[in-house]
Amino acid sequence: MTTQRLGVIMNGVTGRMGLNQHLIRSIIAIRDQGGVRLSSGDRVMPDPILVGRNPAKIEALAKRFGVERWTTDLDAALADKKDTVFFDAATTQARPGLLTRAFDAGKHVYCEKPTATNLEEAVAIVKLGNSKGLKHGVVQDKLFLPGLKKLAFLRESGFFGRMLSVRGEFGYWVFEGDWQEAQRPSWNYRTEDGGGIILDMVCHWRYVLDNLFGEVESVVCIGNTDIPERWDEDNKKYKATADDSAYATFRLKGGVIAHINMSWATRVYRDDLVTFQVDGTHGSAVAGLTECMIQARQMTPRPVWNPDEKRQHDFYSDWQKLPENVTYDNGFKEQWEMFIRHVCEDAPYKYTLLEGAKGVQLAECALQSWREKRWIDVAPIKV
Repeated sequence: MTTQRLGVIMNGVTGRMGLNQHLIRSIIAIRDQGGVRLSSGDRVMPDPILVGRNPAKIEALAKRFGVERWTTDLDAALADKKDTVFFDAATTQARPGLLTRAFDAGKHVYCEKPTATNLEEAVAIVKLGNSKGLKHGVVQDKLFLPGLKKLAFLRESGFFGRMLSVRGEFGYWVFEGDWQEAQRPSWNYRTEDGGGIILDMVCHWRYVLDNLFGEVESVVCIGNTDIPERWDEDNKKYKATADDSAYATFRLKGGVIAHINMSWATRVYRDDLVTFQVDGTHGSAVAGLTECMIQARQMTPRPVWNPDEKRQHDFYSDWQKLPENVTYDNGFKEQWEMFIRHVCEDAPYKYTLLEGAKGVQLAECALQSWREKRWIDVAPIKV
């Protein structure tokens, strides 16, 4: 049994997602566990080089986590043939250009989503990667959440019977930046910088719906800018030009109707920051990030509508918690391990940049629906 090195160029790791989920909880965690085990019994040890624009910040990160290599010179990093994978978690607008440079340098590519701000660019990078025979993948993190894995288990076991509908609630209050520091970067709220909750979140809903409930066939959506002024990282007031809330309904293959509310201007009064209720003829389930509650057909109470009397029945007590029969790893780390196996031993991998392009496509359709005030059909992507 041998251990092979895998050089990984990591761009955008000073941001929240790049740092916490991809560097700390994925690559560093994989390193600390002794690498990724292949089917042959060999192991792959990722050897990252951190890339950033601020030398003091990127050097401090490298020292903090015991990473030997860092640079502010992306071109030099891409030119090094010893590093074969490029990862990007920087801004959406810059991503197509960065991925193009990586493919042209002969690197396999793994990246955050959205993969682009428009479908044309998203498809172009898929075609480029395919034409060069390079492997590629896009983060589809919510599929690896324990709560959504439990929904997948229920679906596969036939628990729902015929699935009828999906209702999703996502969001929380993002501070405006004046009284308290905002939890999200200011570019998220400027359309001209690639911001907007529709572009950011509908990409997620595409892979969640496609993989768990049925392929998306059409969408109707309305967005809004609820908070018109915010304060940036330098405490300067700016005009928010992007949508920070949206409400979308999706028709899925097989007849399921899904509706998802999403907002960065809502205060949480539910079990989690995102919840999905799935109703079927034989049972229903409500899942958050980790937990999942179920109610079977046989256990469904008999509600009676009577607005003249105070409700006495505790409807929450009619639900059962799905037991924790398995141990769940960090979802970002799990997908990193899958991609590493894909690169190093050609293991099957379905979450390619084409899946990322589908997310961008659905976001475009949702934005078109909002502009034109009508349903938009979602066509197959040709690559």
